Amino acid sequence: MNVQLRVVLDQVGGDADQTRAGFALAEGLIRTAPRGCVVSAITPSGTEVTTPGLHEIRTLPLARRELAAAWQMGIPAGVGGGLIHSPSLLAPLVRHDRVHDHDQTTVTLWDLCAWESPDALSKSSVVWQRSMLKRAIKHADAIVVPSHAMAERLGEIVPVGDRIRVIAGAAPIGFGEPDDAAALRADLQLPERYVVLIGDAASLADGFRAAAHADIDAVVLDAEEGAEPALADLAAAAGLPERRAHIRGALDDATRAAALAGAAAVVATSMAACWPWRLIEAMELGVPIVAVDSGVHRDVVADGGALVPPGELSDALIDALGSGRERLRVLGSDRARAFSWASSAERVWALHAEL
Repeated sequence: MNVQLRVVLDQVGGDADQTRAGFALAEGLIRTAPRGCVVSAITPSGTEVTTPGLHEIRTLPLARRELAAAWQMGIPAGVGGGLIHSPSLLAPLVRHDRVHDHDQTTVTLWDLCAWESPDALSKSSVVWQRSMLKRAIKHADAIVVPSHAMAERLGEIVPVGDRIRVIAGAAPIGFGEPDDAAALRADLQLPERYVVLIGDAASLADGFRAAAHADIDAVVLDAEEGAEPALADLAAAAGLPERRAHIRGALDDATRAAALAGAAAVVATSMAACWPWRLIEAMELGVPIVAVDSGVHRDVVADGGALVPPGELSDALIDALGSGRERLRVLGSDRARAFSWASSAERVWALHAEL
């Protein structure tokens, strides 16, 4: 009889990175499944799953929004027991018997924004995330976070005990600079020479200031809709003229890879406790990284980039654009090898075997 690990897959939620992560992890779990083990999917109604190798796909009768509400209230919606892993907080967190029935439920928390910076999220999102974490504290057999710094911070926020596990994320499977990268950058109207800034609105001023000091254009990725005027004003206040600040929203994998690969460097300004997806992608592409020194960046970037206090970003960026460029490029590429969905999947299998 096969041991079945069921993964909650959801492609209509609000976070595209988490959606990509869920499907990539499922592929990794299928490739690394131990002998006698299979991977199946649990999905809300309306989710299209084309992942090859899944043993079974169970589509629930509820759409994503209704399912999230049902699980928030502790209604399992006919999911049943067994081994369940969710790459997000969207999970059937209900009372179960791990010892006698061998039921397990584990969930993943990619960021702590709902607790550390709630104003950056909608009120409903904050309420839902906090509510689901409370359910996870009661019913989850393990709560997975992607970095040790986040594990430590989560332990300070809620009484999780010894159920926290650290399993990192990775770049999208097959992520790389596309053949038509130059055309994609032209479509985005990107300048010939620029740095990419990654961070939240509260911290991007440091990045704009560094770009102005280094006399180079700055490109902001993943800006929220309607944020361009405010970010342009922020850039101007930091000394970077509006014409040299290029604000772009969420991009598909190929376009984002083209934008990152064309950057002279990537500057990460946020100290938030969240998984830095773009830094993982930048290292995968061999782009030099300059990041504000924080617990998460120390965990992820380590020696794969320049980690400096916020006030030293400008000097570090100038070095990354000049004599330090090749060294940082090689270090980042080497560090990228530490992250893959196959290795993350192996750790998920090990976690369920341990439980």
